[in-house]
Amino acid sequence: MNSAPETARQRTLLSAQRIDRMIGRLAYQILEPEDAQEGVVLIGIRRGGEILARRLAAKMEEITGSKPGLGFLNINLYRDDDVAHALPESEIHEDLTGKIVVIVDDVLFTGRTVRSALDAVTDLGRPRVIRLAVLIDRGSRELPVQADYVGSFIPTSRRERIEVVLQKTLSEDDRVLISGPEHAAGT
Repeated sequence: MNSAPETARQRTLLSAQRIDRMIGRLAYQILEPEDAQEGVVLIGIRRGGEILARRLAAKMEEITGSKPGLGFLNINLYRDDDVAHALPESEIHEDLTGKIVVIVDDVLFTGRTVRSALDAVTDLGRPRVIRLAVLIDRGSRELPVQADYVGSFIPTSRRERIEVVLQKTLSEDDRVLISGPEHAAGT
């Protein structure tokens, strides 16, 4: 999720300020249920969900004065699509049994990444509830997966690509880009 220059086939959909407002709104929505005041653990899916989970945790701490649990999940072993990525190992330092676990990812598309994350989380314990928070929901599911907390719905075609660029803290470099043949120069 490093800064990437905008190309002729890319278009910026969301600015840094809008993304920051969405992260704040997601944090409030996660905290809103009465049972979510304690025992919440954010689990960022590596790569895309890692920085988003860190930013959500910081915003939740700003709101409540206490930091939620925070961990990161490498789902490579659970993937069903033969796409392996070189990722750091999972970092989950607390027992998830009986906790409210919120899986965090930057983009929800087919649902396959989330299915893999669900398998991984349930191997680590039996949470009281598992919820899903995403910054962008693209639609076009292949599996029956729906996010509980969504920053923005951006319907796309399979030929388009969404890229979320987030820094560890609010930065003017933060943005959401869309690319594909429909976004060539002049269209």
